Amino acid sequence: MSLLDTLSSTLASTARGWRGTVARPAARQPAQPLELYEFEGCPFCRLVREALTELDLDALIHPCPKGGTRYRPVVESLGGKAQFPFLVDPNTGERMYESAAIVDYLYRTYGDRRAPRRPLGGAPALVGSQMATALRGLRGMRADAARRPPEKPLELYSFESSPFSRPVRETLCELEIPYLLRSFGKASGPDMGPPWVRRKFFPDAPVEGRNRKRMREQTGRLQVPYLVDPNTGDALYESQAIVDYLRKTYGH
Repeated sequence: MSLLDTLSSTLASTARGWRGTVARPAARQPAQPLELYEFEGCPFCRLVREALTELDLDALIHPCPKGGTRYRPVVESLGGKAQFPFLVDPNTGERMYESAAIVDYLYRTYGDRRAPRRPLGGAPALVGSQMATALRGLRGMRADAARRPPEKPLELYSFESSPFSRPVRETLCELEIPYLLRSFGKASGPDMGPPWVRRKFFPDAPVEGRNRKRMREQTGRLQVPYLVDPNTGDALYESQAIVDYLRKTYGH
């Protein structure tokens, strides 16, 4: 990532008060992955992705950027209108629009608690989310469809406020590439800050969080973004390397 890209992504997270950073795991995990139809640049969709991080919930993301042709028609077929975000829960049969309703549903159904009192769907939250979109120059808003979409969804380890994960999610969205979002929210004090802080000051601290434990077992590292492509067998760290890989493998 360029310095300017890193700065704008950091400012976007700051505009949202770094929501979507800390995870307090849900009381139970869904047996089947949730399915979320959304697009990265959408201010309303961002509020739902923040809740996924904070509840430590994974979701199969179906990118629906403006001008997209792959999943927007699916949403119209399932729900009757092209409005986003749109959640499908195969565990309960629920289908719903409206970010505030989705966030409330996720907290009640899987968190066994109410959504935080901070206004997730109110005007203050929406203004901050709109500012985040503007700071990114509307990236992750419009389709630049992949010439050869993957047969299987990719996997992305990410947390919503991560400045380095955001450009990868934007690229996946613009290329309309589906992916399993593996939530990687920070679940303990030693995780606060960049990975080198844990390595230097807390090398023996226990790893907390489902996907953090999974990554440590599989790779020995704790770092995002981390992309796994089951179609090619490739697995990559580093934002710019992943973006280049996606453009080269699936882009024009």
